[in-house]
This record gives sequence, C-alpha cells and structure tokens, in this order.
Amino acid sequence: MADDLFSAAAEQRLEQRAPLAARLRPRHLDDVVGQQHLVGAGKPLRSLIETDRLSSVIFWGPPGTGKTTIAELIAHSTAKAFEKLSAVSASVKDVREVIAKSEQRLGERGQGTILFLDEVHRFNKSQQDALLPSVESGLIVLIGATTENPYFEVNPPLLSRSTLFRLESLDRDAIIELCERGLRAEGATSSPEAVAHLADRAGGDGRHALTSLEVAVAIAADRAMPPEVTLDDAEAALGAKALRYGRDEHYDVISAFIKSIRGSDVDAGLYWLARMLEAGEDARFIARRLVILASEDIGMADPMSLLIADAAARAVEFVGLPEAQLNLSQAVIHLASAPKSNRATTAIANARHAAREATGEGAVPPALRDGHYQGAASLGHGVGYRYPHDDDRGWVEQQYLPDELVGERFYEPSPHGFEAEVAKRAGERSGE
Repeated sequence: MADDLFSAAAEQRLEQRAPLAARLRPRHLDDVVGQQHLVGAGKPLRSLIETDRLSSVIFWGPPGTGKTTIAELIAHSTAKAFEKLSAVSASVKDVREVIAKSEQRLGERGQGTILFLDEVHRFNKSQQDALLPSVESGLIVLIGATTENPYFEVNPPLLSRSTLFRLESLDRDAIIELCERGLRAEGATSSPEAVAHLADRAGGDGRHALTSLEVAVAIAADRAMPPEVTLDDAEAALGAKALRYGRDEHYDVISAFIKSIRGSDVDAGLYWLARMLEAGEDARFIARRLVILASEDIGMADPMSLLIADAAARAVEFVGLPEAQLNLSQAVIHLASAPKSNRATTAIANARHAAREATGEGAVPPALRDGHYQGAASLGHGVGYRYPHDDDRGWVEQQYLPDELVGERFYEPSPHGFEAEVAKRAGERSGE
C-alpha cells in the first residue's frame, strides 16, 4: 500500500540485522556522546572506571542517555565478573543465584562481581532488600539504572550505599553527531534537513534517534542504493511532519508565546506552546520562561501564579514529556487568564538604580543595625528600634531607608487583582 510506513523489503532488511543503536554502542569512553560531566577527562566516574575502583552506583537519567552504554563499557574494562539482570523480568530467586555465584567466585578465584540491574526501580522493596546485605558487605558492586527519581523509587538503605550519578538528556548537537555516526555505519547519506528533523524530534533520546534513523535508511534503501535519506524519509520514519522551526523561529515563537500570555490570550498561549512541543523544543526552557513571566508580568496581581509556574517546572523534571504537557498547559491557562502587573519588575529596577546611583553612603539607620553582640548598644546599634509585632496593627512607622532615600518609593502597586489589596494596605500605612 502506498501509505504504508515502509515497504515489506525495508521491513525485512531491518529484521535481518541487530538494531543500529546496539551496533553503534561505544567500546571506549572517548566514544561516548554526551555526559561529559561524568565521563570527560578527569571526571570522577571516568577515573573510577579506568582504575577499576568503582563502588555501587545508581545511574539516573531519561531513556536513551547512555546508562546501559556506560554499564557495558564498565563490563569491558573491569577485572571483576560482570552479571546483568533486568528488574522487569528478574525475581528474588535470580538475585540469590547471582549472590551464590559471587560467593563461589570470590572464594575460588578471589574475583569480585559487578551486577548491572537495569530498571532497578521496577524491583519492589523485598527484591531490593535481598540485594542489600551483599551490597553492604561489598560482595557485589551494584550498578543500578533507572529513569525514575531514585529518591522515590529506590530503598533508602540501598541508595545510601550507592553513589548517584545523574545523566542528562542529549542536546541537539549530540543527537546530530549520533545520527552522523549511524549514517556512516549504514553506508548512507542524508540531507541536513532530515538529520535536523530526527534530532529535533528525539527529545534528547539517542536510542530513539538511531531507531528512527535506521527506519529512514531502510525506506531510502528500498528506493535506491546507496541510500540517501530525505526529509520525507525522516517524516515517514517518525510519523511526524517537520515543522518550520529554525534558529529564527525559536526566538520568534517563544516571543509570540510570552507576548500572548502577557496579553491574556489563553488560546494563543496554548497554540504557541503546542508549536514548541511539536517542534521538539526543550520543555525545561519553556518552563523556565513561564517562571520568569509569573513574576515579570503578573507579580503581586496574582501571587499564586509564581507557585503554579514553579510547580509546572518541577513537574517537567519529575514527570517528563509527554505527560508534562498537561502541567505546562495548566500553567499557561492560569498565567494567561491571571490579572497582570509588571510592578514587581519595575520595583526591583527602581531599587537597583537607587542602589547604584544614589548619593551618600546608603548607611543602615542606627535603629536597624545588629544589636545582638556585646558592645553594640554602646555604639547605638539597635537603639530605638520598635518591634512591629508589639503594635496592634502589626506594623510601625519608623525609618527603614538610608537618610538620603527617605520618602523614595520604588514599588507602586497597580489596581489589578490582588495588587489592589496591596495598594490599599500601602495607602493605609502611608496615611493616604
């Protein structure tokens, strides 16, 4: 059928070989793409691997970031025996068999054992507890890999006996480098647009990028040899149309996104959010912009907006895409529909200008100076300070600004939302 994802010939070609991601798995640390904060020259994890002094570790990171790859490199470099289990299918019985073999190996040959446990978060408490004595005694060096937050999913006693290494999503340049390696391995070429599309849609997942590339190469090879991957091939492999989203569009779309929310247009805010997500924009970048906007354009008009934006940013880290799109959507709807005020922005700008430009020393008024140390009172520090909680109103009139700035007002509340209440309180205190 013309609308098939790829032809039967292409499908058969894929089935006859090991996956491209497996064939490209590095044999040396220098070949690892990304994670240079862990495996770069002189970094702690690299040193532990090269000196074969690795103790139990947990690798935590999103899918396709190199957790299994680094474990396999350890397997090739260690003098210890290397055992591998998947928590998806392994049982307590499997764990006990590994422990028994480790004891025998250590007793007969003096050889230690490394156990790589993939998806360690899938082990329940009793399964993790079965490992604990052997990890604690050093009989087994555990390498656990997880995509979930280990502080929630790994038993605290096991986690406390392991060093936590966090792997980051691969950036766009790293994904492009992986794709270029994949093309060389496949004896294929590609248009820059096709590689860029694969990288943009990978979501920082190197394995996903290589799997999609392999499908695209198979489609191209069914058309002609040597294969030349086009944008159409990449779109077909991903099942997703490429959106126009280059460097200029990145800045233009985020600008439209912020201005739409600032302008209280909920639907436009959601549309530009969707455009960015469809184009593979980093969700953390989007979340950071929302946190900034919550104070820059809403501020005290709706103080809850900052909490909601911050919660969305935390959800992006904790949940990840695609589910975190729901949290981002909720945040956009709230921020766009919230009353607006930029007075928090102008207030800090005014205060900083005064701090830079005001004449005089900006000396702290004597009553406000620290009076807790011996001899402070003799210097006049803290003398005359009036404690606001002793007043029935909860505030008192006294000088808080330096002499040269008395009477200056940096923050002028707007009449919008909750800030109207703030303006009312400020007016009562100033007698206006």
